[in-house]
Amino acid sequence: MKIPIYQLDAFSDRPFAGNPAAVCPLEAWLEDDVLQKIAAENNLSETAFFVRDVASDDVASDETGFELRWFTPVSEVDLCGHATLASAWVILNLLEPDRESVSFETRSGELIVRRGEGDHLVMDFPARPAAPRDAPRALVEGLGAAPVEVRASDRDYLVILDAEDDVRKLKPDFARLRGLDRLGIIASAPGVSADFVSRFFAPSVGVPEDPVTGSAHCTLVPYWAERLGRGDAPLEARQISARGGTLICRHLGDRVTIAGRAALYLSGEITL
Repeated sequence: MKIPIYQLDAFSDRPFAGNPAAVCPLEAWLEDDVLQKIAAENNLSETAFFVRDVASDDVASDETGFELRWFTPVSEVDLCGHATLASAWVILNLLEPDRESVSFETRSGELIVRRGEGDHLVMDFPARPAAPRDAPRALVEGLGAAPVEVRASDRDYLVILDAEDDVRKLKPDFARLRGLDRLGIIASAPGVSADFVSRFFAPSVGVPEDPVTGSAHCTLVPYWAERLGRGDAPLEARQISARGGTLICRHLGDRVTIAGRAALYLSGEITL
């Protein structure tokens, strides 16, 4: 069996920056353990798989067509931004370049990605606001920094620090963070290089630090839009990992939009 595979650097306009994601278009779903083994073999933070949703396909519409799933090297996750961006890039630039948008059915509901300004793609995701929460001891010790504020969404902790440089200097203890009761830890602060900056750690699912995390902005954007008084105006976000990436976001009530670019790094075939 031959399976196409593409690797893209998401939230970047060039290779060797942003967040690498593998994308595998499938004719039909493979067994879950096979999907997981492929993701482990790729050893990227996420591998995305999609199949055409024949039951809902409508050739007259740009906004139907695919089921999408995401796997880290150790588990399936319910939402991933950079691998969604990469999947949409493959469809809109290589497989069906006449389309203006693509809709994915996922574990987080319908996600629509459309062409934006220039070579940006704009993703429509659910907002995941975070509520104030007392800081667990393991969180503070694991980050090695005293937070200004701690919040929690249904998936992640959001830790607010004073300044961009405080986020950049973090040296987390991943073993300590692994035992927390949330999938990931978002560290964020007001930005010098952007409206706000962040880093994202998810050692519990095999991703010690994710280079650029679209799904974390489902929580970051509601917080910073309110704190900065920006309403639904665009916010420039910068994830300040070693690779780094830029996202243009808007808060639209119970939804957020996240826009970015992607750069193709490789294409090939998996042989099973």
